[in-house]
Amino acid sequence: MQIKKILLLGMLCACVIFTSAQNRLSSISGQIKTSSGEAIPGATIKIHKTSYGTITDQSGNFKILNIPFGNYTLQVSAIGFKTQKKEINVTDGQLSAFNFNLEESSEQMETLNVIGRTANQQVNRQAFNVTSIDAKKLHNSTLDISHALDRVSGVRVREAGGLGSRMDFSLNGFTGRQVKFFIDGVPMDNFGSSFQINNIPINLAQRVEVYKGVVPVWLGSDALGGAVNIVTDNTTKSYMDASYSYGSFNTHKTAVNVGYTAPSGFKVQLNAFQNYSDNDYKVTTDVAAFNGQYLRNQVVKRFNDTYHNETLIAGAGVVNKSFADQLMFGLTVGQNYSEIQTGARMISVFGDWHRKGSILMPTVKYAKKDLFTKGLDLRVNGNFNFGTEQNIDTVYRRYNWFQDYKEYPGAGSERERSMYKFRNNNGLATANLSYTVDEHHSLSLNNVFNSFNRKGSDELYPDAEKYEQPRINNKNVLGLGYKYSASEKWNTSVFMKQFYQSNKYSQSYNPSGNWGDIAYLTQKNSYSKTGYGIASTYFIVPNLQVKASYEKSYRLPETDELFGDLLNLEGNIDLKPEQSNNYNLGLSYQAQLNKIHRFSFDGNLMYRDAKDFIRPSLNNNQTKQVMGNLADVTNLGFESEIRYSFKQLFTAGVNVTYQNLRNNTRFEQGQTMQSPLFRDRIPNMPYLFGNADASLFFNNFGKKGNTLTLGYNVLYVHAYYLSWPSQGTSDTKYDIPRQWMQDVNAVYTLGGGRYNIGLECKNLLDNRIYDNFSLQKPGRAFYAKVRYFFSNNR
Repeated sequence: MQIKKILLLGMLCACVIFTSAQNRLSSISGQIKTSSGEAIPGATIKIHKTSYGTITDQSGNFKILNIPFGNYTLQVSAIGFKTQKKEINVTDGQLSAFNFNLEESSEQMETLNVIGRTANQQVNRQAFNVTSIDAKKLHNSTLDISHALDRVSGVRVREAGGLGSRMDFSLNGFTGRQVKFFIDGVPMDNFGSSFQINNIPINLAQRVEVYKGVVPVWLGSDALGGAVNIVTDNTTKSYMDASYSYGSFNTHKTAVNVGYTAPSGFKVQLNAFQNYSDNDYKVTTDVAAFNGQYLRNQVVKRFNDTYHNETLIAGAGVVNKSFADQLMFGLTVGQNYSEIQTGARMISVFGDWHRKGSILMPTVKYAKKDLFTKGLDLRVNGNFNFGTEQNIDTVYRRYNWFQDYKEYPGAGSERERSMYKFRNNNGLATANLSYTVDEHHSLSLNNVFNSFNRKGSDELYPDAEKYEQPRINNKNVLGLGYKYSASEKWNTSVFMKQFYQSNKYSQSYNPSGNWGDIAYLTQKNSYSKTGYGIASTYFIVPNLQVKASYEKSYRLPETDELFGDLLNLEGNIDLKPEQSNNYNLGLSYQAQLNKIHRFSFDGNLMYRDAKDFIRPSLNNNQTKQVMGNLADVTNLGFESEIRYSFKQLFTAGVNVTYQNLRNNTRFEQGQTMQSPLFRDRIPNMPYLFGNADASLFFNNFGKKGNTLTLGYNVLYVHAYYLSWPSQGTSDTKYDIPRQWMQDVNAVYTLGGGRYNIGLECKNLLDNRIYDNFSLQKPGRAFYAKVRYFFSNNR
């Protein structure tokens, strides 16, 4: 009894002390703008002789919590502006507001947003080779995330067709799953087919960060050659963003994003979007008629390619509480329907085969700065996808491109009879703990765990034993990083990562040797690898930055690569983890002349030395892709971008990428003679490509505050071979020809950005555009979009 009294007394004392401490803490907030009243995102706010500080959000707002009351010196700085200091008094228990208007400085680096780089300054100042897209500048377009990324140097987004088609993302020669995708730092490994970057509207993102080659430790994943982080609106403002677009091939897109934060700290967010298209565009291809004729270069219309998806992302919770800066519970629900028009090449054509998918994913997010002690920050995320995928192929027909078909008796299919419906039971948990020791030293610890357990059945074959076989995968990535910031001029990060994967699966065999006698043997394997890296940057002068980075990275085989995707990818359980030594050297320079002409240049030299490189090839009957290991692959290349702007009236830029991806495998497995493919360029991989764009701005067009913007974009991809260059003769080799694609657009903004009307023409000259294995993409297309945007922090 006495012990209980002592414990109760101690708890009461702790409460009194905690309450007293809370009452003696205050907060400050404010907004940072230019001298002309425009918000400055990424500005740095520091309180002298303390560890308190923050950066402004996309609206120029900032908030610093839990400051002991007293007198301080508040310093505000931003690239391209003169630093300001202000003496402030923080009153006990009060929220004080301090606003700043910064003057431009011709002696410092100009802001990237002004010259049209659409990038967040703080991201681009990192030591890593990174490009950040300001997605807000694209919110009036009909782009999805993938097509916005297709304009970044080093990036190629390759699709099998129109809206919702199979997509292959390439970054500096690494492709597919070698590049990882994140949303707000959370891996998208388990999101399923209903939530992919080529069906997410650009309006969902505030910015998109592209890390090339070397990936920071806080993005915990087994990325071999880079990562893409989609950053959404996580501010405490209240807003609504609604848009609808309609275009060619009966394409409809709708997006609604709503956020509300109450003074009490209660926060709710809702993101909803849908995409629909018949994808009935015309293609030029050879047609095998059923009368025995083989007709070349026929213009036909796609007829089994309808796609639609609907997704809703809801979240509710609290922000800016003593126990959490953010605690949000959410649910993502969605579905998609996709008709399958072709196989891996256009020679295979289907008329009824289709696929369905869904996502049902509860989520939780927790973040707390200064946990237990100043400088200790924790971020935890978790989700589990209960969604399903189904492959439906039950019609026993053979189609050609004229939409003619032959129907056969009995139970058959177009490729492989199936109504297989499965659930991947995919879960993900991430935790990131960072500690700022002082202004020079900081540490970061990150862990990501991913589980996968595919289970399914086929009502056509309810007793099929093969569907009961295990397909289980567990993966864990642990990372530890240290950052040293000597000054604003120089900082260096070093890190190491531990990769672990275990697989459980079964292999079929014939125990008796008799036809049709199949049994299964359960197998297990596991991998454990250690990677490490370093990244450093130095500002020679304020507007001239040099970067260098290196990483020994690993990428563990993905579940689709191991077990197949039941569509156009055949599984290969014998895949080994791939590894790469990634080197980057970059230079960035920005300048201005009389505050009228602004220039920027970014250049990066890269070298990749990969072992057990995982790449796709066609299977034996040329109808599916299969992933395999290539012992040794190297890539030496470069990328560069130049931009220019004149006042606020005109901006233009051009970027180019060259990558010399070579097969460095001298002897194939078990062979004593040198491989004829040694030093061949890796096939079916673009090696020279680039983008150019220009925009013209007419301010106060029609009425003061309204703006008309005219834009132009062009994509160039040099010709490349479909198969190995050393195989076959010049007249028998398949190649993907040189391609040009030009887009034009016009956007009229009214009411200070509240009302927006956009018109676009894609592939203006109606050129033939090809991607994976010569699959033709849409020709000329027209789109119109209307958008309404409101924010209480505008």
